Amino acid sequence: MLLTEFLNEGISSLEPLYPTAEARAIVLMLCEELIGTKNYTHIVEPQYKIDKKQLPLLEEAMVRLKAGEPIQYVTGKTEFSGRTFRVTRDVLIPRPETELLVREAIKIASRIRRMRIPYGKSAEPVRVLDLCTGSGNIAWTLALGVPGTRVVGVDNSEPALQVARSQNFSVELKEKGAQAPTFVNADVLDTEQPFNFGEFDLILSNPPYIMEKERGLIRKNVLDYEPSSALFVPDEDPLKYYRAICRWSDRFLSAEGKGLTEINEVLGRETEALFRDGGYSQTEIVKDFYDKNRFIFYMR
Repeated sequence: MLLTEFLNEGISSLEPLYPTAEARAIVLMLCEELIGTKNYTHIVEPQYKIDKKQLPLLEEAMVRLKAGEPIQYVTGKTEFSGRTFRVTRDVLIPRPETELLVREAIKIASRIRRMRIPYGKSAEPVRVLDLCTGSGNIAWTLALGVPGTRVVGVDNSEPALQVARSQNFSVELKEKGAQAPTFVNADVLDTEQPFNFGEFDLILSNPPYIMEKERGLIRKNVLDYEPSSALFVPDEDPLKYYRAICRWSDRFLSAEGKGLTEINEVLGRETEALFRDGGYSQTEIVKDFYDKNRFIFYMR
């Protein structure tokens, strides 16, 4: 089969689920991952033939895609902040919006690190706590983005933690002299449990925040395949994770530490008020590139 024929058939089969441009991007990505073609191969080599031995693999993957399974789960990987992360159905697929949180966190951690350089070998490392770590994308990006930073990632899903621990950045760790995050199994909602990791300069979190009544707004491929426990909160208590994050911050955020958490855009003011009532006098709602309320920055 010609690559062009496979692409055309694949795109047509996905158009009931996705806009044409997105369907095209998905099929091109699939071919790139599974058979090594580029997104322009079919253009510069219109007679390019798919190896017969590779065709069953592509066809099997297309069955999963046509059922609505996200391409990231089919290929087992996704891009985040310029790095490739392993993902399975045990973890959420990292969103581009979360890259904004990480970008800001790296700026903060870098400033703290620079301020401590004059102390030389006695300088304390920057310490970061990542609550609801999932695939570990936030934790790993901070650890690699600011070498020397000590990052602890927390989640109550052992399968998710196995994914986080399995991220393979050994080469970059060695090149940068960075330290891999420590991943801990703990329930973020259990706010009084022992947690013997000291204080943190920065607490980050991307907790579940979609209300059950918003299910109708969520695409089917997300509802059917991504872990609902990492997405949804009850309508009667949509801020329960933020109360917990506030308490974790009370216990473990250093006196001059900073917190940054992703939020539900429709609950921005309520979430900000929760942190203010919790004793954080400096708060700010940060918008994403769609001009939607996306994060809250907080400090004492």
